[in-house]
Amino acid sequence: MNQADEHDREISAPVEAPSIVTVPRQRAVRRLWRAETIYVVALGAFAVLAIFAYLDPYFSWDLRASKAFNWSTFTPPGLFPLLRFMSVFGNGWTPYALTALMAVVFLAFRRRSETAGLLLSVTGSALINSTLKLLISRPRPSRDLIPIYRDTVTQSFPSGHVTFYVCFFGFLFFVAYALLRHGSLLRRLALTLTGLPVLLVGLSRVYLGAHWPSDTLGAYLWSGVWLAFSLEMYRRWKERRTLHGEELQAAGGEARQ
Repeated sequence: MNQADEHDREISAPVEAPSIVTVPRQRAVRRLWRAETIYVVALGAFAVLAIFAYLDPYFSWDLRASKAFNWSTFTPPGLFPLLRFMSVFGNGWTPYALTALMAVVFLAFRRRSETAGLLLSVTGSALINSTLKLLISRPRPSRDLIPIYRDTVTQSFPSGHVTFYVCFFGFLFFVAYALLRHGSLLRRLALTLTGLPVLLVGLSRVYLGAHWPSDTLGAYLWSGVWLAFSLEMYRRWKERRTLHGEELQAAGGEARQ
């Protein structure tokens, strides 16, 4: 074999590169299908639950669970103040104040994509949840059925507290996971402080007699999907701003040369 043939083989070798690129792409497609399947199943389960909630003011298992897990009958030390505190951030105007405060903090650090993502997650979920409450019009638990810590006049399904916690604290959880340094104390603290409220608020609403368990379950199902949508939009905005910033830097470097 002469040197010309060896040179031709070296030039033709990179043709095999596309086979290497297809593996991550196939993996991404599989992940996308899995995510879409989860979203469809969650929304389908919510739709079924919402139809039954529209037809029945409460389910038999709602009543049994609410009686067993109630602030007047189940009183381990420290549980009542903990779960009562876990509902505070969703009371009255507190969600609006927290959202506005966090948006100001993001803007102060020039995190416009995070601000937009947070507002989409929280305000969008609030509007949808209010619409669902009006359409389903399920009454709250009544005092003749279970002990209630505090009377509430709005509709019961789905839980507004759970929806806010998932879309506010859940969004902050994923932002902290993505932006803060891996393994740092600040990152672990942020993940704990944003993750625990999401996990405990559903228990809190049932324990205080403010909602039936199915109200909180429905809120977790649909608001989880909305949070996933908001995070996807945030990711796209973030990539667009990053790429745009890199293009501007490259253009500035060429201009200086």
